[in-house]
Amino acid sequence: MSITDEETLACAARIEALVDEMESYPDAEGRDKLTEIVQELLGLYGNGLARILEIVAREGDVGAQIIQAFTRDELISHLLLLHDLHPVDVDERVQRGLDEVRPMLKSHGGDVELLGIENGAATLRLLGHCSGCPSSAQTLKTAVEEAIRKVAPELLVIEAVEAELSPGLPDRNGVNFVPMSSLVHSTR
Repeated sequence: MSITDEETLACAARIEALVDEMESYPDAEGRDKLTEIVQELLGLYGNGLARILEIVAREGDVGAQIIQAFTRDELISHLLLLHDLHPVDVDERVQRGLDEVRPMLKSHGGDVELLGIENGAATLRLLGHCSGCPSSAQTLKTAVEEAIRKVAPELLVIEAVEAELSPGLPDRNGVNFVPMSSLVHSTR
């Protein structure tokens, strides 16, 4: 049986609604007990995921391939992040996310460079332009943000720095850039 993304989203929304409802209960002691139950369940499932990873890792190269497959599955990847078990560091995950969106950026005459990740913030430089496309800045901004949020939801800020070139001048690869002030300045 395969669980669809829609089923997963519906389940997550239902959990969020139940937690919101629980937090509105007037009985503080009851609320605290329910919160404790949720935390214990999360801990139990986290321990189970950790054990699954340990068992799979013992299988050598085959196990490593399976773990890599886990990291490419959005739901499993998010569960691993939730329990601080993700085997791929945030820099590599962000690079993978940017690699996923690069073909679309390049089709709009753009590109993106990850300058670094520090204290929950990713710093980027977006390069390029989109001839005749009035919404290119918003298209680039949205695509990059979505790509990063998908692979690194723990990041609190996505910020951009100004490119060192003047608008319209190509970089060393012959790519024109879009001024950063018109693009990404986002917090969650």
